[in-house]
Amino acid sequence: MSDTPVRNRLDNEASPYLTQHAENPVNWQPWDDRALEYAESADKPIFLSVGYAACHWCHVMAEESFEDDTVATILNDSFVPIKVDREERPDLDRIYQTICQLVTGGGGWPLSVWLTPDGKPFYVGTYFPKTERSDRGDTPGFLEICQSFATAWENDRSELESRANQWADTLQDRLEVDTNVDTNIDVDDDDDVPAPDIASPQTDSDADDDSTMDLLTSVSTAAIRATDNEYGGFGSRGPKFPQTGRIEALIRAHAETNRETALDAATATLDAMAAGGIYDHVGGGFHRYATDRKWTVPHFEKMLYDNAELSRVYLSAYQHTGRDRYARVAHETFAFLSRELQHPEGGFYSTLDAQSEGEEGRFYVWTPETIRNAITDQQIADIAIDRFGVTEGGNFEGSTVLTATASVSQLATKYSLTTDEIMSQLADARDSLFDARMDRERPNRDEKILTAWNGLAISSLARGGLILETEQYTELANDALSFIRTHLWDSDSGRLSRRYKDGDVDETGYLDDYAFLARGAFDLYQTTGAVEHLCFAVTLAESIVELFYDAAGETLYLAPEDAESLVARPQDLRDQSTPSSAGIAVQTLNAVDPFTSTDFSGIAGAVIDTHADEIRGRPLEHISLAMAADSRARGHDEVVIAHDTDTELSQLIRSDIASTYLPGVPLSQRPATVSGLESWTDELGLDSPPAIWAGRHQRDSKATIYACSGRACSPPTHSLTDALEWFDTDISTAHSDSTSGDDIDTNEVDGDTIEGIDLSEGTDSFDN
Repeated sequence: MSDTPVRNRLDNEASPYLTQHAENPVNWQPWDDRALEYAESADKPIFLSVGYAACHWCHVMAEESFEDDTVATILNDSFVPIKVDREERPDLDRIYQTICQLVTGGGGWPLSVWLTPDGKPFYVGTYFPKTERSDRGDTPGFLEICQSFATAWENDRSELESRANQWADTLQDRLEVDTNVDTNIDVDDDDDVPAPDIASPQTDSDADDDSTMDLLTSVSTAAIRATDNEYGGFGSRGPKFPQTGRIEALIRAHAETNRETALDAATATLDAMAAGGIYDHVGGGFHRYATDRKWTVPHFEKMLYDNAELSRVYLSAYQHTGRDRYARVAHETFAFLSRELQHPEGGFYSTLDAQSEGEEGRFYVWTPETIRNAITDQQIADIAIDRFGVTEGGNFEGSTVLTATASVSQLATKYSLTTDEIMSQLADARDSLFDARMDRERPNRDEKILTAWNGLAISSLARGGLILETEQYTELANDALSFIRTHLWDSDSGRLSRRYKDGDVDETGYLDDYAFLARGAFDLYQTTGAVEHLCFAVTLAESIVELFYDAAGETLYLAPEDAESLVARPQDLRDQSTPSSAGIAVQTLNAVDPFTSTDFSGIAGAVIDTHADEIRGRPLEHISLAMAADSRARGHDEVVIAHDTDTELSQLIRSDIASTYLPGVPLSQRPATVSGLESWTDELGLDSPPAIWAGRHQRDSKATIYACSGRACSPPTHSLTDALEWFDTDISTAHSDSTSGDDIDTNEVDGDTIEGIDLSEGTDSFDN
């Protein structure tokens, strides 16, 4: 028998979420061999609690239950209590979130699961109050649940074990190769607990069932039908989540099909988020999600992955529409990432907490009094109060979450000023509010550096450097990739580690680590033309195939084949709070396929075929895979630029690239000369130049552009616009609606006119 874990063992963990619970009277154990072996030898059920450091409801449940001596006694005596950071163990989280969603109809954090000693779940939910509360729909109390199961395990465990075996079988059917199964689960009414921190998966019931319909049209149709036409976003009530994959699909649908309703749905959501309280109007960046339909009050935690993916989709919107307001959001979000989440060596930390001074949102909210204390000029203070909707009663617990309530033109009329004067005063107001806020107690920061989330940030920053023509963002992406390669990549074994924290490294890397980082490296190659980034993306793609691809099932798993054996080996097919790692892996395998002798495209196609019914049946749940399938169906298009890769492209070409939205079309830079191409071929480990580059040399000592589809290419040209005209489909439509100079672009969002100002005066403020 292993040693009895008679004390809380979280004090030696690296995860800030786990160490937050190190002083609980509950004898928490990490998920490790010692705890699991003890559960089996002592024949005790496991209580598993999964959360993360910035999770608001995790804090609430900890204060109510895990810091309570009575609760601790029952957990310590009758269970083996185990804490897991979902950011460190996505495999465990995916397994038990899946059963939670199947049983209760929702999921979220904290995730609370009761398991048999061998890890099979028999009861599941999210947040439970300590005792039963009628104000939460008669949610059962955590203490009584624990007492009930402690008694049942001792006196009548057969029913629990029967349920556990059934649920374990369901998990294997659901998560492993065959996911198209009938999941008949006995559900108790009181299993239906609230899901405070994650969106419930949607069934896409509005998706068109016509299997012959173009997939992108099907996806955009489902997204349009799910759009809240009054307030933007998806769904007719709160909470509202960003759903960046859906927005990107809508933009792509408009670019490829000119479907105006698709663009309208995308921009209405982008405008509503940027004007709402989910966006930080003082410091930039986005909170996790909005608790209400109108995007007014957020859950205040800030996640690296949200800000990476949101800045990415705002870049796409800017590139496609030319609306400067979207560039401004991206600029300010990148400024937030650099200022508040960057490690001194270049990587990015994970999250900022929702709480400070023991209260959720305290760092971010205002009253008229605190506004006037921060801004000494009375008129500027009045303008700020009107602009951001600050009232005595507030919109959140007596204070106000800032929203873009009054438009610039409305303020100009009210105060008899020009729009330029209003803009200048709002910039001054924001500076003053920012300075005043810096004196407040700051939210805690989870300083884990996660490979996967850094991959998302690298990708967005690289695209930001390209689209916004801002070298600083390219450098941030380079620095972050360098950090990961230095601290979390083992070139000898070809393995990534998942987490770095103060020199401590968690060695198991998951599919999202490899896929997201590979996409980031490839995007950095597209921006810089540096072959080292292309080589690294190819190397990561090779590791994806070696570690995660199941040739027999023709699918990709979340955990590597040699990882710990769990009740099921999960796949990551659905886009949830982060994109589907399988979907991003398939997209990336297709992107790097031309640069390797391995048949990455064939493997990607096999994964798509395996899950074709799921993708067609529930496209909004499988956005990343759906977009990969759409690209595959449309054929392999690419743009090749041959030039001296040691020097920058001309300003004209860079500006053309920046303003041309090319969804799913790789931008491949190559050396100008045959000798330069030979050295790149050697670095990629190939015997001959890839077909994508062969014969496509620089002409007339100028950067030369080729638009290619399959094995055919356009004539060489020095103009991106001329090259793109060669494509049969008009993917070169860059701007469906653009602004320039001092023009004002207006949209109606939530009944208020929101105005977009150009960036000629810098990015001091976001003014829609």
